[in-house]
Amino acid sequence: MTITAQTVKELREKTGAGMMDCKKALVEAGGDMEKAVDWLRQKGMAKAAKKSGRATSEGVVALAASPDGKHTALAALLCETDFVARGDQFQALASSAAQTVLDKNPADRAALEALMGDELARLIAAVGENMQLGKFARYSLKGDNEVVGKYIHSNRKIGVLVHLALGKAASAGKTEVQELAKNLAMQVAAANPMSLDAAGLDQAAVAREREIYRQKALEDGKPGNIVDRIADGAVKKFQKEVCLLEQSYIRDDKKSVGDIVREAAKAVNDTITVTGFARVQLAAE
Repeated sequence: MTITAQTVKELREKTGAGMMDCKKALVEAGGDMEKAVDWLRQKGMAKAAKKSGRATSEGVVALAASPDGKHTALAALLCETDFVARGDQFQALASSAAQTVLDKNPADRAALEALMGDELARLIAAVGENMQLGKFARYSLKGDNEVVGKYIHSNRKIGVLVHLALGKAASAGKTEVQELAKNLAMQVAAANPMSLDAAGLDQAAVAREREIYRQKALEDGKPGNIVDRIADGAVKKFQKEVCLLEQSYIRDDKKSVGDIVREAAKAVNDTITVTGFARVQLAAE
């Protein structure tokens, strides 16, 4: 009796059970597909596929970091109910997903699913709810003059990483820099920016905003010679709302995020550049 990889794959697609469980089922069933399905059902391992269509709007975002602090990862694991999301098994699997992202650096969600699929299927079978791997992010410091700000919201539904580059490596450990990194991560969690600055915005989105306000101004009967100025002003307001460095700072709306970055740089007598950020939120697909 030969159990081929294709047969195992077919059984997995039918049942949603893990790869190794499918292979064992086929061995137990002497290669008979239907008997293998029955065997998995008897063991409670064939539930996953039946539940795959259910909505997953609950879950948690987990964080993992390397002992030296040079690598950090976030991963979202989604389920159907908050009750399951608060369970120890689910929390452990979410942490395992973040650790897998940290250790294996998967290229995309399909790659992460290939690494985590068997664990996920077993928990779905055990708990009886649909679960899905959500968004994930990973960042590795490129030098001693970099800092990553980390933040997980109290409800564990949002996680953020913010990357800072400093002029001098000695500044990385300073309190002002560490506090800035954390505060920026909290800003991203709360204000959900689209980009760092205007240059990083999707220009198609900018053009769409401009055209919306041009047409609105025309419909409102504004003179043709000021329509473009109205549209340009609306775009600037849009940029202030969605560009991180232009946003009003959540702890002091009289300052922009760019202002607090400059203040921190002055405090440590160094340059500080925000180089990027990642925001992972449940159901934000």
